[in-house]
Amino acid sequence: MGKIKNTKLFIFDMDGTIYLGDNLIDGVLDFIKKLDEKGKDYIFLTNNSSKNSKDYQKKLNKLGIEVTKDKIVNAGEVTAAYLKKIKGKDENNVYVVGTPSLERVFQDYGFKVIKNREADINSLVVGFDTTLTYQKLWDAHYLINKGVKYYATNPDKVCPLPEGKSMPDCGSIINLLKTSTGQKPIVVGKPSKLMVNYISNKYNIDKKYISMVGDRLYTDIKMAKQSGINSILVLTGETKQTDLKNSQINPDYILDSVVKITEML
Repeated sequence: MGKIKNTKLFIFDMDGTIYLGDNLIDGVLDFIKKLDEKGKDYIFLTNNSSKNSKDYQKKLNKLGIEVTKDKIVNAGEVTAAYLKKIKGKDENNVYVVGTPSLERVFQDYGFKVIKNREADINSLVVGFDTTLTYQKLWDAHYLINKGVKYYATNPDKVCPLPEGKSMPDCGSIINLLKTSTGQKPIVVGKPSKLMVNYISNKYNIDKKYISMVGDRLYTDIKMAKQSGINSILVLTGETKQTDLKNSQINPDYILDSVVKITEML
């Protein structure tokens, strides 16, 4: 309980933690209000790169959570920022297996989004692509086999939906490409420590005062464990109680819902 009470910055996953599809988890609005009253800071973090931070701001606002764009961190944008940091000035041609929203993120960071696989491409980025076509998969397969550096925004296998349903996410695309090429990408999003480092630096806060709250063991909780921050698993999304029996990833706290955090502040 002490780690939660001493938390200065909560990182909230969105899909499966704050909402499911277009429906807020019960009690979330009151929960956010109580955090504000307690003076606890928080941000929203998502591996879902099919939309950008502005899109998520609109969605949260529509659901009744008034939040500025600065309080949203998106795996697509962190991936673009990471590539911008490590790539040379002449290495800005990128092929994106992603939505138009993800393509715009890379354009905003100064990259040229190239759609011709025969062009001089410096990086291949794979995201959660709800506009996926066979041609994109074939192009990615071709570029990986050609030796183009390969990055992924996230390894999530599915994106949770209401009523226990789900849809294939970026991790499923990665697994397909791994089968066809034998190659794995450099993953920038959760569970990579790159995400926590980015957040710690951006918001100027020591990791010991950060708590990660999410519904996935292999992304949210694994990232927290690898980064040395407090981990809180909620059971409103992908992970169920039965999944914990054989898991080697052990969260610091397991709660039925994110709203239960208020009882521990």
